Amino acid sequence: MKVTNSEFVISASDYRKCPSEGLPEVAFAGRSNVGKSSLINTMLARKNLARTSGNPGHTRTLNFYRVNGRYMFADLPGYGYAKAPLQERKKWKTLVEGYLRTREELCAVVIILDMRREPGQEEIDLIGFLTAEGITPVLVATKADKIGKTKRVKPMRRTAEALGAPYDSLLPFSAQTGEGKQALWKRLVELMEQR
Repeated sequence: MKVTNSEFVISASDYRKCPSEGLPEVAFAGRSNVGKSSLINTMLARKNLARTSGNPGHTRTLNFYRVNGRYMFADLPGYGYAKAPLQERKKWKTLVEGYLRTREELCAVVIILDMRREPGQEEIDLIGFLTAEGITPVLVATKADKIGKTKRVKPMRRTAEALGAPYDSLLPFSAQTGEGKQALWKRLVELMEQR
């Protein structure tokens, strides 16, 4: 997939105020500081379209990006950030669950995992939630450049087992090298074109 145009559309702090352009949409979800914004920027061939931050919990709204005038990406607030006030975390949960339950344009949710860490209960719960709602999860293991190709088999197998997913369903990805970008685009376009 060649991205010729990508642009920020809107930040929504209420799931009822999402853009209504009717474009097929993919959402990106992941633990705070997993590299979600970097992955989105890599996919959109832009350096700073999705804001990156060294501070976990930076994304607090639903952020939408139009791609080639044909698709929409939605960046969801990160989860698992314990230092955010409880009230703030509850607000994020309501925002994300409301979005996931009501968004008709949604074709899939990319769940971003750090290849070097085993998934936690949040990831397991999210997959269970998506499955119950009939939403396709796409599993991506980021930071692939941090582990050599021969050494990543074991941690990726552990991750797949913890999530109850087939090993080959986990796509390795690196925002640094671009590894996995085309494979992920191929999967997302297939899902969006089926809509």
